[in-house]
Amino acid sequence: MVDTISELIAIDPYNWNSIATAILCGSIVGLERQLHGKPVGIRTSILLVLSIYIFVTSYISMTGDTANSARIIGQIVTGVGFLGAGVMLSKDGMVLGVTSAATIWALASIGVCLAIGNLFAAIKLSLVVVFVLVGVDYLENYVTSLTRGVHGKFTDWQRKSDKVD
Repeated sequence: MVDTISELIAIDPYNWNSIATAILCGSIVGLERQLHGKPVGIRTSILLVLSIYIFVTSYISMTGDTANSARIIGQIVTGVGFLGAGVMLSKDGMVLGVTSAATIWALASIGVCLAIGNLFAAIKLSLVVVFVLVGVDYLENYVTSLTRGVHGKFTDWQRKSDKVD
């Protein structure tokens, strides 16, 4: 039988502050992606940060070895790379979804920050990710020299595609 309320809501080895922070961090990045119609939206971002936090925390809890947590983090890097590859595709000679794949990597690293106890760093890094996504998008819209090369070809292709739809 449960003796106290705290025992009832405890989820050791996890903690509610880290879970709430994972939801916040995933929401911060996911909202930006969702508002721009990108494949990695709010749900995906939250679940990715939360699951990475759970995997790393579980490993550390089972082994008691925080110094050797690089083993599980290395496996996560491999798995997240596979997930990121799934959001990329090639169309008309262009590779699309690379930014979404990179965002997945960034979200995974935020989950690792949470697992090792750096909650405030995770929040700050989430804001940095959004700053990069929005800031570079803003620059690309207003600095013409940034629209050369692949970005220019993609923009032209996107305009043509929008006319067909």
